[in-house]
Amino acid sequence: MRTGTSRPVGFACGAALGFLADLVAADPRRGHPVAAFGRAAQAVERRLWADHRGRGALHTAVCAGGAVAAATLLARAVHRSHKTDIALTAAATWAVLGGTSLGREARAIGGALAAGDLEVARERLPHLCGRDPRSLDAQQIARAVVESVAENTSDAVVGALVWGAFAGVPGLVGFRAVNTLDAMVGHKSPRYRRFGWASARLDDVVGWPGARLTAALAIVAGPDPRRASRVARRDAARHPSPNAGPVEAAFAGALGVRLGGTLAYGGRVEHRPVLGAEFRPVATADIERAVRLSRRVSLLALGVAVAGRWAVSRACRVGRFEAGSMTGRKRG
Repeated sequence: MRTGTSRPVGFACGAALGFLADLVAADPRRGHPVAAFGRAAQAVERRLWADHRGRGALHTAVCAGGAVAAATLLARAVHRSHKTDIALTAAATWAVLGGTSLGREARAIGGALAAGDLEVARERLPHLCGRDPRSLDAQQIARAVVESVAENTSDAVVGALVWGAFAGVPGLVGFRAVNTLDAMVGHKSPRYRRFGWASARLDDVVGWPGARLTAALAIVAGPDPRRASRVARRDAARHPSPNAGPVEAAFAGALGVRLGGTLAYGGRVEHRPVLGAEFRPVATADIERAVRLSRRVSLLALGVAVAGRWAVSRACRVGRFEAGSMTGRKRG
């Protein structure tokens, strides 16, 4: 497999080192590769923007396609060196994962709420999600944090690992590029309703497998798998997002809390269906429980990704062997 690290041991070592680097170093305040990609995408947007889906599709193709192409060329360049291959996989994994920063931001807001400092909590909430915090009370902020932890466990960790398992470094980079574009232009504001359509739809597609795996792992990692499974099956489709729905419903069932309801986002007020309606409202202490569940899910996802990479590599070897056998029989 030429798109990335074909050696399962190499991917396992690189992904584990990158995961560990995220745990230790998290995201730097300056010089992060994802931030550099965001600046490049903004520069492309300034040249291509028009209130038109076609222009938005071109923007998505240039930015996401360019990132994947660059990652593919780099992966091929180092493919023959096992150590360099591992180093590249580790660097890419660290760059695309955001689980530690997610937990730190959530805990910072939870600490402000626990101290009774609602204004600080409101100030920090935009670092975690796009909600309008001005009119939110402590309980609504806590709910927003738990929902964001759930959704971003998929977006910032599991989804990237899934695509890394499937396509190596280009998969890791491509997933983060698409997810970043969706965060930048994929929302339904007047400016991006048409221009951001392609990025939003592509993000739905590439996020599909990671969201389902995140939901499944949240069910397994929670204290009551049967309860979490019941809520996920019943409530996932009620959410307007095809990928956030399964994840938030699984987290609601795993934590035994009520998610969803009214929220203000991007200048709009949405009245979303309630997930886990039979449970109690989210409390401040549930933020820490959500962060811990997210961490368990992330660790399990790393193991699944390593096993998945081994399966993909084995399937490729079997396919090449069978193709070679067929060629040999034809020649004979």
